Amino acid sequence: MNKFLLKALVLASVNIAIFADAQFRTRNRMDKLEEFDQQTFSWGFYLNGNILDYRIVLNPRYGMNGNQNLVTSKSSTSFGAGLIGKWRLNDYLDLRAEPGLQFAQRELTFNTQSNDQYAAGTLTNPPFTPFIMGEKDKVREVKSTLVDIPVMLELHGQRWYNSRPYVAAGVNYIVNLQSNSTSTDDNLQQVFRSTTHNFAWSAEMGIQFYFNKFKLTPAIRGTFIMNNEVVADNANTPPYWAAAMSTLQTRAIMFVLKFE
Repeated sequence: MNKFLLKALVLASVNIAIFADAQFRTRNRMDKLEEFDQQTFSWGFYLNGNILDYRIVLNPRYGMNGNQNLVTSKSSTSFGAGLIGKWRLNDYLDLRAEPGLQFAQRELTFNTQSNDQYAAGTLTNPPFTPFIMGEKDKVREVKSTLVDIPVMLELHGQRWYNSRPYVAAGVNYIVNLQSNSTSTDDNLQQVFRSTTHNFAWSAEMGIQFYFNKFKLTPAIRGTFIMNNEVVADNANTPPYWAAAMSTLQTRAIMFVLKFE
């Protein structure tokens, strides 16, 4: 379903761009919504499709076996929606807040059976009893519901008939409602834990198209969490999972359709 939604958003944007190009090339066509961007405050909503993945920095001891990476991630497509609040600063700058809800599911694979060699204990981990890792121990399906609150500064050019390009950048506060960060269970009980409160930066570019009743904006946005999302496993848990990762950070590419 998520892949279908992402493809539908992309196809809709292409069709809109073709239609808009044909419409806006006519030099005698009257400009639309001429006073819209003169409002001090305006609002709207957006829909988006995402491609999410993890950036992983492995622990040299528990996350690697020679040159082999023992932990890998698999990206996934997802979707989200949110609201738009815009404050006009001047003719070229706007300040935007776009709180939204994003749904994601990613897969982490831990091929860390070779960590049995550290069963006698190390300086950072006590001794542990090895066991044979089954499929349910190796693969973690990480489901996330993210409350994403980006605040972005938008720099736009002048209107060209009924279109206007822009770029934007800013910071995000992201709350993971399915982080399991306070759970007393950990990966030994098949519970993957990550941080609840996160901070990210975002960059975006797009083109605003003006119609008779609304403004439509297809855009591409990249969002990258800056803090480490790893929550350490309990002290008596073998170093097959969280100990194998030094840093775990979400990164997302979003295709956004905005309606204002």
